[in-house]
Amino acid sequence: SSELFIGADINLYYDGRHPQWYKRPDWFLVLGVNAAARQEDLRWSYVVWQEGINPFLVVELLSPGTEDEDLGGKVRELGRPPLKWEVYEKILRVPFYVVYDRYENQLRVFTLVGSRYQSIDLPDSRFWFEDLDMGIAIWAGAYQGVEGQWLRWYDREGQWIPTDRERLATESEARQIAEQQVQSAIPRLARMGLTAAQIAEALSLQITEVEQQLPIDR
Repeated sequence: SSELFIGADINLYYDGRHPQWYKRPDWFLVLGVNAAARQEDLRWSYVVWQEGINPFLVVELLSPGTEDEDLGGKVRELGRPPLKWEVYEKILRVPFYVVYDRYENQLRVFTLVGSRYQSIDLPDSRFWFEDLDMGIAIWAGAYQGVEGQWLRWYDREGQWIPTDRERLATESEARQIAEQQVQSAIPRLARMGLTAAQIAEALSLQITEVEQQLPIDR
């Protein structure tokens, strides 16, 4: 089966003729990677000519020291490896290239049109990827205990897609609700004159019913 691969701050080797050349994107996404062959837990790099699939999307977090290279404003020196913009645009031909300036809070999206990247107008600072059925935008809030502006995915309804921590918090809250409902049911079941075995069975059924109704991502 085919799946996706996500690389974050790992080496991306892009040219089999120069196997030591690599870039290190802040984040990138590859579609159609074979799940059995990728061994994601053991992966420390992504080698394009071995995988046979180029990234679909690359995201770079802009900083003052990398702005020229990330946005194509710097010319490659003679005899040196190509710069990021050239690698993504000319060599790998990555369909979508996203650049986020954390200091100016500016999101830029470039898409490959022919052989060149073209900037996409983002009046509301968000962009929808039809192939992914997700969009990306700037979100203000706390992530890993740090308040700030962050890139974040949203769904077709415009709702932010929960992070792993948010999912766990939702699940914990849901379980507390289920436990409270079950505890409140014990006196009522006892007043009905049920045996301990009958109460246990009734509670088990109620727990199952409550959990099925809770908004937990399963």
